[in-house]
Amino acid sequence: MSANSSRAGQLLSQASACVSWKQDVEGAVYHLANCLLLLGFMGGSGVYGCFYFFGFLSAGYLCCVLWGWFSACGLDIVLWSFLLAVVCLLQLAHLVYRLREDTLAEEFDLLYKTLCLPLQVPLQTYKEIVHCCEKQVLTLATEQTYAVEGETPINRLSLLLSGRVRVSQDGQFLHYIFPYQFMDSPEWESLQPSEEGVFQVTLTAETSCSYISWPRKSLHLLLTKERYISCLFSALLGYDISEKLYTLNDKLFAKFGLRFDIRLPSLYHVLGPTAADAGPESEKGDEEACEPAASPPQATPTSLQQTPPCSPPPAATNFPAPPSRARLSRPDSGILASRIPLQSYSPVISRGQAPLAPTHTPEL
Repeated sequence: MSANSSRAGQLLSQASACVSWKQDVEGAVYHLANCLLLLGFMGGSGVYGCFYFFGFLSAGYLCCVLWGWFSACGLDIVLWSFLLAVVCLLQLAHLVYRLREDTLAEEFDLLYKTLCLPLQVPLQTYKEIVHCCEKQVLTLATEQTYAVEGETPINRLSLLLSGRVRVSQDGQFLHYIFPYQFMDSPEWESLQPSEEGVFQVTLTAETSCSYISWPRKSLHLLLTKERYISCLFSALLGYDISEKLYTLNDKLFAKFGLRFDIRLPSLYHVLGPTAADAGPESEKGDEEACEPAASPPQATPTSLQQTPPCSPPPAATNFPAPPSRARLSRPDSGILASRIPLQSYSPVISRGQAPLAPTHTPEL
């Protein structure tokens, strides 16, 4: 170590020192070049930071070329400064090319600003999602069907970009799908990756619509590979399904005048024709259930009819207690699901109402 230091000292001592310093300073081009280089080295990171960095370096080295050519008159200064300026300009051209190649279409850019940017989704992650749908924007004409009930297989997931889609079941309107909502989120969540199924509703375009669509297998592969994208889709699909359920809840409220709770397991999809077909059968069953209760008084012998009226009724006969006032004030799903209609709610429970599951849920 000491030998190396002594040898370096000998080289420095043998080097020719400046005999005399120049009295005049360099020209303005030299100082401008150094100022531009100083500003360039203060650049940040990222794409715009690279633009700032290489832009100022290119201008600074070009000023060095001018200084070496006109003031210093040194060929080596000119060549090195020119070479460094060319490298910086090539790097700027490469950045511009990458930006033009990665530029998103107008529809995808607006989708990112509307749906993903509020969630702080990285742009590179969003590009992977867009690449999965092959960057294609599909269209639907007015009254063109996207899916037919019981026929169209569930083999994709679509997001509406513009227009309005009507959702119906057995010819009965359920709700609308508006821009930046998934068109088939319930169907997507209802199946496992290895399962197959068909749509239970019909989706019809009411206006000219545009949408993007991810193939089922490609999207499942992406979600399996990228955990962040899987969590993002779970959040978006969950929010979309909840919005559709609340839309159905508001529709029931507007139709029957009562606020139903969609979280109860006894309430499911509104099937108008099914309820209308089941109405006469349920009424017929109610009449048959009421006939045995009315038949015993008609078959009573005359000897039993002459019994004194003061005799007490049999102890085994227990008449049902009338419902309390608290239950009458709020009909829950258990009352609405019962087969025998109550007289106080006869205007509410009628034909065409939402069919309820045969299970009785506990009072909340």
